[in-house]
Amino acid sequence: MSKHLPTLGVMGGGQLARMLALAGVPLGAKFLVVDPSESACAGDVAPLFKAGWDDTEALAPFAERIDAATFDFENVPAATADWLSAHTNVAPGAKALAVAQDRLAEKTLFNEIGLPTAKFATVDTRQELEAAVARIGVPSILKTRRMGYDGKGQFRLRSDADIEAAWQALGEPAAKYGLILEAFVPFDREVSVVAVRGRDGEFRVWPLTQNWHRDGILSLSLAPAPQSEALLPKATAHAKTLAERLDYVGVFALELFVKDGQLLGNEMAPRVHNSGHWTIDGAYTSQFENHVRAVLGMPLGDTGVRGHSVMFNWIGQMPEAAPVLTETDAHWHDYGKSARPGRKVGHATVCAPDQATLAARMARIAKALDRLDQVAPALDVLDGED
Repeated sequence: MSKHLPTLGVMGGGQLARMLALAGVPLGAKFLVVDPSESACAGDVAPLFKAGWDDTEALAPFAERIDAATFDFENVPAATADWLSAHTNVAPGAKALAVAQDRLAEKTLFNEIGLPTAKFATVDTRQELEAAVARIGVPSILKTRRMGYDGKGQFRLRSDADIEAAWQALGEPAAKYGLILEAFVPFDREVSVVAVRGRDGEFRVWPLTQNWHRDGILSLSLAPAPQSEALLPKATAHAKTLAERLDYVGVFALELFVKDGQLLGNEMAPRVHNSGHWTIDGAYTSQFENHVRAVLGMPLGDTGVRGHSVMFNWIGQMPEAAPVLTETDAHWHDYGKSARPGRKVGHATVCAPDQATLAARMARIAKALDRLDQVAPALDVLDGED
């Protein structure tokens, strides 16, 4: 008699679902992806089931065909996750999704577990915005409490004169999603800790990753983050407390600001994360494989690294592949998505046994692609390590 292969259902059919399937099939798992779009890129590597997030009648056949469910992105309604949990194992749970979907709930929880954040205040009206700016000051950032990601749903206020423009930009979403004003943090650098927690409570983290963004979208990641030895235990403790508080199962990322050697909480992503893509090629077990292992109740894999890695994020359109493919220990990942401004269409990871070799490899690739500006900040950091 053949052994039953578990089928993992993934809510969301983007590149994260695609990479989950690519990592999980060698473990013996099968996949079924659900997405409102029949052209979602995960459909290239796994069966795709078309349904809307709120349409439980359409989702019922999906729920019947899977042994467990997880998420490709955090904006699947928490109510849908609740409904799905009555039919199958769901990880992470609806509680984690609900917190991560609301910036107010998220930052409140950070403070409750002892993770400091920038000052923040809720904003629902123009008058409340004026009061919040008076209390928090400028520069500050007005954000939608829900549905904002990759720089969307945000407006930076540089002076009191920006209040009207900020309200014009986000006043309409205020009624639907709510708003939050956050003090701007003049941070020294941005890092993230990507962690995984199993069904049995086992907890592991990958090394800290240092990240650079452009227009609110991740541009480059360097791992392990240089000079992060003292920060990793602190970041790990916060991530572990957060995971236990939410009874979390699977991979998540905790995005952090570093200011004067101290960590400030920025955001939590209840899923595999862009800043952890380097783990596919640079770690013993990738974030994608460990997420599948955790959700299906398998033992977790080693989160140690093979050396040093840098990840180039390709935004808008894919560059020429040859400069990456001809470099030693460089890896190309095309998501199979059409070009579009601001869209994540792929990434490349370059690995090396030491930082000097990594810097040389990434510089050669960047020069060939005319992207030295993209890598310059990371090269400066690596140069400062010598």
